[in-house]
Amino acid sequence: MFFRLPSILLALLLIFFSYQVNAVTIKHQSGTLTLEKTPKRIVVLAFSFVDALAIAGVSPVGIADDGDKTRIIKSVRNLISDWKSVGSRYQPSLEAISDLKPDLIIADSGRHSSIYNGLSLIAPTLMLKSRGVTYRENLIEAQKIAAAIDKTEVVNLRLKQHYQLMSDFKDQLNTEETYQFAIISDKGMWMHSQYAYAGSVIKALGLNSSLINNSKKAYLQTSFEQLLKTNPDWLFVGQYTQTTVIDKWKKNPLWKLLAVAKSGQLITTSPNIWSLSSGVLAAEAIAKEITEFNNK
Repeated sequence: MFFRLPSILLALLLIFFSYQVNAVTIKHQSGTLTLEKTPKRIVVLAFSFVDALAIAGVSPVGIADDGDKTRIIKSVRNLISDWKSVGSRYQPSLEAISDLKPDLIIADSGRHSSIYNGLSLIAPTLMLKSRGVTYRENLIEAQKIAAAIDKTEVVNLRLKQHYQLMSDFKDQLNTEETYQFAIISDKGMWMHSQYAYAGSVIKALGLNSSLINNSKKAYLQTSFEQLLKTNPDWLFVGQYTQTTVIDKWKKNPLWKLLAVAKSGQLITTSPNIWSLSSGVLAAEAIAKEITEFNNK
């Protein structure tokens, strides 16, 4: 004799077990987060997380884009649909986020720890590292995002392609010379060490930097004297203002002693790609640009 469950109870049990099968638990900067079902409406509060969604083939409904959609690099924008801005990365609007009715928020542990509780009241919130993230760290964070959105297989396949592409770039580069990235403005120069994203991409490509950084800081404010001491063979600069400190330094008689002054290997590049962004697509864009200039 078989005991028959009421149909409504059977339906509830099926739903329960369905959620259990699809549930995923992810370790993140604020402990662990368990998602009972795959998120469909995702809000992201850092550019690196947009990159991670783009390679997974998923579009966020909201992005903290600083009110400027062009800050999302073109290779990322090409892979996602339009989105609503939820304010700046430094002060995203909780109201704007709530209005989008997200079922997952991906926030930056370096910027958003103070509003984590508020975000969690709106939707499950994944706290990952973006600000100050290195190339290797970012790959781990991208895999966590992939797990959260049930795109692990898709992302692993894309990462396999990424590793091959980065290896191909690496094979074309002159490893005998030194390479450095810095941001510049009328206020000064800040070199990015191997503990910053662009610097860690340079290192991952097997390239050397002449920068001495005993402090393990990601960003080092740099005087003209320090630039002379570092004296890289290649200097890629992300320019934030029309006139910069380099315009002043070029008038110094010692400027001609720099390797880049002699070789012309001072390259102005996009700060959006090299400094503001991080992720698989950003790394590939950096590697591609270095390789193209290296092979001219």
